[in-house]
Amino acid sequence: MIGGLGPLEMFVLVAVFFILFGAERLPKMANALGRSKGEFQKGLADTTRAVDPTKAIEDMDAGGRTAEQRLFERANAVGIEPAGMEMTELEKKVKALEDLAEE
Repeated sequence: MIGGLGPLEMFVLVAVFFILFGAERLPKMANALGRSKGEFQKGLADTTRAVDPTKAIEDMDAGGRTAEQRLFERANAVGIEPAGMEMTELEKKVKALEDLAEE
């Protein structure tokens, strides 16, 4: 047979694996191989999952900054020093000053 493995060749390969690795190590190796394949497929699915277009547009508009970084920039723009403040408290103060500035 050209390009294929017949029953005799398969038997010889299995026998060589048993001789090299021992009967107790083959199931462990098969188990590890199966886990590796599962982890690879999980990682591949995570990276190829469709991205929410609204989230992608929001991220692009933010210029790579996090929500905290944008809030700190807004706080500095209205004259508040954001260091050490709770995010919710800072958000309220910034919003109040921005609303006053619009009036």
